[in-house]
Amino acid sequence: MLVRNARAVRAPYPEALRRILSIDEARATRAWLSRWSLLAPEPTPLRRLSDLAQACGIAEVFLKDESLRSPLGSFKALGAPAALVRLVLRRHPDWNADAVLRGEHADALKDLVVISATDGNHGRALAAAARSVGVRCVIVLHRHVSAERERAIADFGAEIVRIEGNYDASVAHAAQLAERHGWQVVSDTAYPGYEDVPRDVMQGYGTMVDEALEQLAAASDGACPFTHVILQGGVGGLAAGVASYLWERFGERRPVLIVAEPRQADCLTRSAIEGRPAVAAGSVDSVMAGLACGETSTLAWRFLEPSVDVFLTLEDEEAVAAMRRLAEGSARDVPVVSGESGAAGAAALLQLARSETAKAQAGLDASSKVLLISTEGATAPSVYARLLGRSADEVLAAQREWLSLETRR
Repeated sequence: MLVRNARAVRAPYPEALRRILSIDEARATRAWLSRWSLLAPEPTPLRRLSDLAQACGIAEVFLKDESLRSPLGSFKALGAPAALVRLVLRRHPDWNADAVLRGEHADALKDLVVISATDGNHGRALAAAARSVGVRCVIVLHRHVSAERERAIADFGAEIVRIEGNYDASVAHAAQLAERHGWQVVSDTAYPGYEDVPRDVMQGYGTMVDEALEQLAAASDGACPFTHVILQGGVGGLAAGVASYLWERFGERRPVLIVAEPRQADCLTRSAIEGRPAVAAGSVDSVMAGLACGETSTLAWRFLEPSVDVFLTLEDEEAVAAMRRLAEGSARDVPVVSGESGAAGAAALLQLARSETAKAQAGLDASSKVLLISTEGATAPSVYARLLGRSADEVLAAQREWLSLETRR
């Protein structure tokens, strides 16, 4: 399903939104977060996929490869740590972020307990950040989170709570536990009365687009180097963090923004239809585990409603096909390890390219330059291998060979 958002505007970035998410704060967060020991010090690669662009009938495809952001394997390494540090700094404004991340205040923070629900990547990032800072971490997992993802979180010292139900049920359970025990929720999902922490999570995501624009060096006339940006849905935090940056930077000349999500977890598409934060119409469960969310973040929707031009839904098999296309590479496209949710942007582009009507609705043509964000690598290696019939290590070996040949050309 494709829905054009009648509420999207072409206008300067509103001051009311700038007070919540801004480029200045995104860059400040990027500066201190880049010094965290679990983040790569250099920007993640911005890969040019010329054969994919040709196959889709457009000029350029650029893919921001977040699998190399951190040993954590996903863009979530930018969100949860940023939110945790800012939570601590609100309590102790005389401290600085670097010292907090180095664990220099662990003794003073020994009674702080943070908790969150997760489908995997956010919880792992929060657990890792909590260990660095020196605070106790509790993670709530729903029944569809694999044992493999659970182990990856527990390896960072988090305490695991298992529940029945889906992601949204785990969010509610985490909030209940926090209320009962006086713990602090560090979630990327905003709801009435809980917006400060999700805002900080979203602010961390601005790093990705800040890097991408640096890597391409925006045109001298101030135009965006991308005509279109396709973003994953979920609760909306990633999309809001990136969309807000692009809107503030380019104003009325911002790129076309497209959000993609699983058909059965279509809360953002439903929100566009209903004109308010809505819930998904389907079962929510999806192979795109990181996007299997049924309730829209109220804070994220304040940014998405006026800025996202197109919402569309994906079938699980489309995501798997996109994973395979990225892994295979080609003569001009480096093989990329992109997980089930990471490949959703590529899946959306391929879906649009199959229909001239859909391409027209999205404004795609032979001159279009599209940015995709591969938000994760093989964060569940056994799932990746099962879906593709080859391991992530095999794809990485092919990637190294491709890059070696490219260097010698």
